[in-house]
Amino acid sequence: MHTYRRGLLWMLAPYLLGAVLLVLVPALLAEGIAFFRYDGLSPARFVGWQNFIEVFNEPLLPIALNNSLVFVLLAVPLRLLLALGLALLYRGERMRRYRLFAYLPTAIPEAALALAFLWIFNPLYGPLNGILGSLGLPTPAWLLQPLLAKPALVLMALFTTGEGFLVLLAGLRNIPPELYDAAQVDGASQWQRLQFITLPLLTPWLVLLAVRDVILSFQSSFSAAYLMTGGGPYYSTLFLPLLVYEEAFDRLRFGQGSAMMLILLVVTVVLVLLAYFLFEEGWRDEAE
Repeated sequence: MHTYRRGLLWMLAPYLLGAVLLVLVPALLAEGIAFFRYDGLSPARFVGWQNFIEVFNEPLLPIALNNSLVFVLLAVPLRLLLALGLALLYRGERMRRYRLFAYLPTAIPEAALALAFLWIFNPLYGPLNGILGSLGLPTPAWLLQPLLAKPALVLMALFTTGEGFLVLLAGLRNIPPELYDAAQVDGASQWQRLQFITLPLLTPWLVLLAVRDVILSFQSSFSAAYLMTGGGPYYSTLFLPLLVYEEAFDRLRFGQGSAMMLILLVVTVVLVLLAYFLFEEGWRDEAE
């Protein structure tokens, strides 16, 4: 047993080392820089809470925060529903050979996926408007209209649900088939088996995915907004990670950018806790 655990630790060691060097250390440095005036050229100067005061007076901060919250509230439930639907569809042995197609879009790098969807949403030459036009439906300029740009990026986020699909597929395989057999003998319909067996037993897996997707949705919105819309039109896709990037690397105000990053971290933690307690409450109700 000790040998097995030691082997697992060795397998995790590269990931843990990368997480420390690429995530933890930069995060600690950013936490310190948030209290300094620093532009990368002149020496850092301690200013205390002045960076946070300036950040909260930034007129674009409420816009970016609202856009990020709307994106998360739209993307996370839809990603969970899609992952659950794919897991239910592909759980049978006859669909085993097709599972790769459900996971394959997740393997595409974010930048490549953003450029691909930039072509898909092209109002003149994109295939999406081509299909809509052939059906006699409106062909909007997706990324040029404030009301459609954010839903377009949410639609793109739905294509990367492969990891959630695999997690829920593993959860479905852990449900004893005897429960379904007993429910079928009692006359339960397919919807009743889903409602009273599948969903309650999948709740721990859904909690895990909800927490993960809240964090992922906050971070993954950067690449799409940066490459596809630049935060436009009219700041409708200016998400908080993009504002942090512009503040730090475009305006060379690393102190204010670090302060914004800490605000992003706090908002993410709050949303994760809300998602956790929301699902945990439903889990307890089902158990009772």
